[in-house]
Amino acid sequence: MTTFEITQLFAGFIGSLCFGILFNIRGNRLAAAAFGGLLSWSLFLAASRLIPNEPIDYFIVAAVVSLYSEIMARILKTPATPIATTSLIPLIPGGSLYYTMTSALESDFNDFLGKAVSTLKLAGALALGIILVTTLSQVLFKRIMRRNGNPSLEGSPSGVISSPGSSHTESGNP
Repeated sequence: MTTFEITQLFAGFIGSLCFGILFNIRGNRLAAAAFGGLLSWSLFLAASRLIPNEPIDYFIVAAVVSLYSEIMARILKTPATPIATTSLIPLIPGGSLYYTMTSALESDFNDFLGKAVSTLKLAGALALGIILVTTLSQVLFKRIMRRNGNPSLEGSPSGVISSPGSSHTESGNP
């Protein structure tokens, strides 16, 4: 690992830490989110060496970091969204977006279209990785809760947990 890569990892950690502070994340949750930034960039560096296709790298890293966020959310008893959002900050395709907009402002529309498509591929791969893992983890978590006999999920076909002030009973009747 080169000094430049170590600097990049440190920047990913600090960037995620600062965004975590900005998002008002505190304590162990902030540490998990900052470590997630380090994890996301280290996985990206490793994936980019193994797979020379940047959108696929983004998808894989987004999926793994989303899984990390879901696991940490269960351990820390907190929502996964703040951890995932902060952990994935290093992957935001800001450079691509900058060059896309520069091409547009310079009226170089052929270059603009190519860069816009590339930027949209990266953003789409990031979103798909997050959506895939988040959806699968919710489905699996609900199945595990039903299997373990969690009464809040009994009689609820969609797995929706009714709140105490809800007008619906366990059987779904008003």
